[in-house]
Amino acid sequence: KMNLLARALRYSGANRLLHAAGSWSGLIVLNYHRIGDPANTRLDRGVFSATEADFDAQLNHLGQHCEIIGLGDLERALMDARGRYARITFDDGYWDNYELAFPILLSRRLPAVFCVTTGFLDHQLVAWWDEIAWMVRNSPRQALPPTRWTPSPLEFDEPSRETAVQTLLGLFKQLPGDETGPFLEAIAEETGSGRHTTTGNDPVWMTWEMLREMSSAGMSFAGHTVTHPVLSRMTPDQQWDEVSTCKVRLEHELGAPIEAFSYPVGAPDCFNDVTRACLERAGYRWAFSFSGGYAPAGHSDLFDIPRIAVHPELTLDRIEALVTLPQLFA
Repeated sequence: KMNLLARALRYSGANRLLHAAGSWSGLIVLNYHRIGDPANTRLDRGVFSATEADFDAQLNHLGQHCEIIGLGDLERALMDARGRYARITFDDGYWDNYELAFPILLSRRLPAVFCVTTGFLDHQLVAWWDEIAWMVRNSPRQALPPTRWTPSPLEFDEPSRETAVQTLLGLFKQLPGDETGPFLEAIAEETGSGRHTTTGNDPVWMTWEMLREMSSAGMSFAGHTVTHPVLSRMTPDQQWDEVSTCKVRLEHELGAPIEAFSYPVGAPDCFNDVTRACLERAGYRWAFSFSGGYAPAGHSDLFDIPRIAVHPELTLDRIEALVTLPQLFA
């Protein structure tokens, strides 16, 4: 229905009238994870946001209607009662952010913010969501038997097994922090795939050298924890360690202050008042959530700046509608 409404706005010309009328002011933040073709991976296909061509087209479309700003312009944008601003962010630190997205940003002379999970770069670990997808897709079995986390058998939908992957990812996100390790061990055993903990020779994550090159070219960086846990499921000490150690590591490698943070998973129940207190204590100034919406002019909660997930189904019609009526489409 939203896609139909977006097309109707575009082809009726109503979007042009709304643009001219100044129907909104504030900041739209788009969030990407991976750039490329999800059909070519045995990891989590759900974190692929766009192909190279789609990413380039989205930037072109967005730039026609908004000023795409860097991290340092954040508070100016939020205080501007008349301006329409957009920001591009990437989460996690995937290799294709450098290999595929960075050249496109450079060609268009546009800034972006890359939110980095430092432990992935340091140890070249496979992220828990990628490992779960890999275990399911490499399993010689057709289903998971009942476990204490899955009381009924979990059938593997063929051939992609995507529904099974998403079901297990949803279960993982609800677990207390001390249950995540046993959960992964159980899935490894029941799938018969074993663990897939390191990336080996296959490039998955960027390197610190890549980040320094991107920083020199005008890109910004933000914290995204050390191991990408769901912070609200952790103790206060664990939360502090994740957000503060990440900041110190980034600052050491990049030689510049790190003032922004993005919450892993980012839904409203994935961070809490303890998380906010840890961020403030560590010296962060801004934090991005991940549950949709936009920040209208005057938005004052700098530790909950909303972002919009970019996914392969986000058509140019929807981008056009988003920058026309973010009150509805964001």
